[in-house]
Amino acid sequence: MGGNNQNQNGWNEYSRLVLAELEKLNNKVDSLTEENSAIKQELSKLEQFKDEISTLKDWKGNVDEVSSPTQLKELQKEVENLKTFKTMSTTVWVVVQIIFGIAATLFGLYLKSS
Repeated sequence: MGGNNQNQNGWNEYSRLVLAELEKLNNKVDSLTEENSAIKQELSKLEQFKDEISTLKDWKGNVDEVSSPTQLKELQKEVENLKTFKTMSTTVWVVVQIIFGIAATLFGLYLKSS
């Protein structure tokens, strides 16, 4: 009977060690599962960024098809030149109108005096 009790105590010790190792493994698996979940979330965020970057590249390509940055700068210069021309032509038109007004007045006075 003493030998059987010895085997039973050995088995109890061995089963406790096995259970302790299984608990450690379970904790490691739980930890790896949590890390895997976090990695999946980060990958999902990266996929969203990738989609946004792709959209921005497409948009930039469409804008570049319409006009390049150099063309936009040239267009801006042309608009400034047109604004300057408009101001100058409006000023000249006003001056010409004033001159015609003065001339008409002087011609009217000349006709009255004759």
